[in-house]
Amino acid sequence: MVILTNVIAFFLAYILTSGIKGENFFRAGFFSSNLIGGIVLGIIWNFIFSTVFVYIGKNFFSFIPFLSKSWLGDPTKALWALVITTVWQYSGYMMIIYIAGFISVPKELLEAASIDGANNFVKLKNIILPFMVPSFVVCLFLSFQRGFIVYDINLSLTTGGPYHSTELISMHVYEKAFLAQQYGIGQAEAFFLFVVVFIVAVSQVYFGKKLEMEA
Repeated sequence: MVILTNVIAFFLAYILTSGIKGENFFRAGFFSSNLIGGIVLGIIWNFIFSTVFVYIGKNFFSFIPFLSKSWLGDPTKALWALVITTVWQYSGYMMIIYIAGFISVPKELLEAASIDGANNFVKLKNIILPFMVPSFVVCLFLSFQRGFIVYDINLSLTTGGPYHSTELISMHVYEKAFLAQQYGIGQAEAFFLFVVVFIVAVSQVYFGKKLEMEA
């Protein structure tokens, strides 16, 4: 989820700062997915994976096996359904942060590079990416953090099934503490989750800041 979200968000931001017509319209459209609550979003995509995909697969793409059955009933595909839904929700939000990074790149440097004959790839590699490091730090931190603590989409889309194959750690902690009433174990798992998120977040920010200073 972290990789797909940031790759898609980065390229959306790159395209929507290149001067195409209707940039603001497309920015608002891609960002609007983040405005939908996780429970509602899970219900919508549950209908898409269980009904729309199956209908299209059986009637138009019957030769493609993975489209003819609901992803949510397959332990392997259900996790990918959760990934796709999460990426769809967060890509637009991360895109806005990357757009801010693209806008902050000095236009004078890009114009000077164009005069010197640099193509778009060279400008992206040597000028844009170094200035984008702060945006990468923020987006990676947010996507890691949200990936660890996602619960609402997990609940409404798959409820942890089938056979607990999509039961993410936040849902597991909740069910252990409040449904199974094993409060001690649930509290210990929640504390362990906090420690893991803290270590990953601090490490990512530390190495990101080092890259930022080097850039």
